[in-house]
Amino acid sequence: MLGPIVAPGLRVLFVGINPSLRSAEVGHHFARPGNRFYPALHAAGYTPRRLDPTEDGELPAYGVGVTNIAPRPTRDAGQLSREELRAGAAELERAVGELQPRLVAVLGLVAYRAAFDRPKAAMGMQDEPLGGRPVWVLPNPSGLNAHYKPADFARLYAEARVYAEGLSTSSPSRRAPTAGP
Repeated sequence: MLGPIVAPGLRVLFVGINPSLRSAEVGHHFARPGNRFYPALHAAGYTPRRLDPTEDGELPAYGVGVTNIAPRPTRDAGQLSREELRAGAAELERAVGELQPRLVAVLGLVAYRAAFDRPKAAMGMQDEPLGGRPVWVLPNPSGLNAHYKPADFARLYAEARVYAEGLSTSSPSRRAPTAGP
């Protein structure tokens, strides 16, 4: 099983859907060829250079943690049951309550909707916190997700970073400011 990589004082806890078969095989998060997680982190300013999946243990040094909603590795997330996602969501809420990262960033809108029973959720800041912390939904960086280009990942992941940097670990969750006309 591919466990979480976390530490106290995280700016952002990134939550994947579940490990790919490749990630489980090599023991590193987001290790499938074509996954855009590490390029997105670098382009969005979380890391000073593009990390390799084998360096995932270094993420907490940059204020970043990673975990998954469901622990079972699959070829694609569509192989997970709603029950697996819901059970993982309950466990994630407990873990977030203990860790208290500034922001929880869930990677994948469809999985977020299913796991947290929020069928109308949209990308970005969510109305409901998780474990007392604000939640931001970002695009899934899987190479199977062709809807987003590298520049989209950089921009969207950077928006979450900027928001997280404005929070303290003790501040209550709050809504992101809305843009004016």
